[in-house]
Amino acid sequence: MTFRATVLTLYPEMFPGALGVSLAGKALERGDWSLETVQIRDFGLGRHRAVDDTPAGGGAGMVLRADVLGSAIDHAAAGGDPRPKLLMSPRGKPLTQARVRELAAGPGVVIVCGRFEGVDQRVIEARNLEEVSIGDYILSGGEPAALVLLDAVVRLLPGVMGNEDSGGEESFENGLLEHPHYTRPPEWEGRPIPEVLMSGNHGKIAKWRREQAGTLTRERRPDLLTASEWEEK
Repeated sequence: MTFRATVLTLYPEMFPGALGVSLAGKALERGDWSLETVQIRDFGLGRHRAVDDTPAGGGAGMVLRADVLGSAIDHAAAGGDPRPKLLMSPRGKPLTQARVRELAAGPGVVIVCGRFEGVDQRVIEARNLEEVSIGDYILSGGEPAALVLLDAVVRLLPGVMGNEDSGGEESFENGLLEHPHYTRPPEWEGRPIPEVLMSGNHGKIAKWRREQAGTLTRERRPDLLTASEWEEK
């Protein structure tokens, strides 16, 4: 089953963007996943294809209309489409690796890219949009966030990464940040590779890597730690 991604946007020319190169691009060419864009303005109103209007109650900026966006969503996800419908939004739930894995195991996604001040709340509720955030900052629109989400998901699809085990020890996969990496030369600018990594003792190497991951997580992302062996007492 091919993973199907449909992106609703006012700027379809932004896709596939970075998703058209490297692992994601090769997988797209092979048909491991598909990407379709829907121009929201095609469902706009009047001669100028209006998609937005002033905020109810006053205020700055413009708001994407519920009727316009609702029609675009119905077109993109018609006939009981089982794919989750996501709205990239700074007020959404933070995207996690666990959620990425859930999405990668499914049939695909329908992603709505917001613009302006936001999206009419009624269409969010009526079309059951799941609001997703990639961080505590504001972008000009949802398109860059959609690219980030899709990149995270596509790399987990079967056959996309050359080594299926390569994702297992990455940051967030086991609740910790990833351990440091080293490669040749054995010494660079007076800095040697840690001796344990040159020992050939896989048990000691695994223990060192886990200890390093715990230390880095404790120092940089203590919010990731729960009641585990790595939590400081």
